[in-house]
Amino acid sequence: MDRLRAFEVFATVVGQGSFTRAADKLDTSPANVTRYVNELEQSLGARLLNRTSRRLSTTETGKMLYDRALSILDDVAEAEALASTAAIQPRGRLRVNAPLSFGILHLAPLWPRFCARYPDIELDISLVDRVVDLVEEGYDLAVRISRGGSSALVSRKLATTRHLICASPDYVARHGTPASPEDLKDHACIAYTYSDSVDDWRMLDDAGGEHIVAVRHIMRTNNGDTARAAALAGLGVIRQPTFLVGEDLRRKRLVPLLTGYRMPEIDVLAVYPSRRHLSAKARVMVDFLAEAFRGRAPWD
Repeated sequence: MDRLRAFEVFATVVGQGSFTRAADKLDTSPANVTRYVNELEQSLGARLLNRTSRRLSTTETGKMLYDRALSILDDVAEAEALASTAAIQPRGRLRVNAPLSFGILHLAPLWPRFCARYPDIELDISLVDRVVDLVEEGYDLAVRISRGGSSALVSRKLATTRHLICASPDYVARHGTPASPEDLKDHACIAYTYSDSVDDWRMLDDAGGEHIVAVRHIMRTNNGDTARAAALAGLGVIRQPTFLVGEDLRRKRLVPLLTGYRMPEIDVLAVYPSRRHLSAKARVMVDFLAEAFRGRAPWD
């Protein structure tokens, strides 16, 4: 069995949702398509498709194989293009992961421009705040907000952001303004659970002294937008990055607190598994993002 051809046939069946339509797209017979899929299932020892007279769907194994098969076929197409011409046009599916709030606010407006520039690249954008395993989960690259990046990944700095402590004017009017970090113990705080210091908020004074405060949480959430919405409603004090609350501060919907204290800057990074084997489609994305931000922090 031609394994690569089998992957192509299987991926086309899933994409078209039909053996007959897949046969038309591949310019072959439905029987031939069926044979390839059956042989692939037999060689793997697993059912890939659930077939009924009215519906075709992937099994759990089939879904995983479909995602990987698309990546393999994209890589093969790219390799063929590299071999045939020195002026490669980046093409294929590009899987990008990014944090939810940052992805909506600052990346989503960029995608139409990227797609117009590279029409042969199909973007597959996944927004999730947890740190994904790029290799294991099949991503080409990710945008991360991180102080140290990852020793297992290659990274390129795009911009910086920083955390601020803030609350709504209504909350401050009702509860007062903390004069020192220790005053936060008397305030209702809203925690972001993916933070590296959920319960202890750390900040530096102008002399370089470190202050660590065990804050009292009235609410916890794993999503920055939820924390921001709660603060805007006057529920409590948040510690969130400027890329999320910058516009609220400019419009005075939130007010900064403890302005005589600061927290270290955080890098906005494009990260990917390997510089040596970075695909053309991933490389142009990294260059595009670097160009879009140019090391600036527009949210500040």
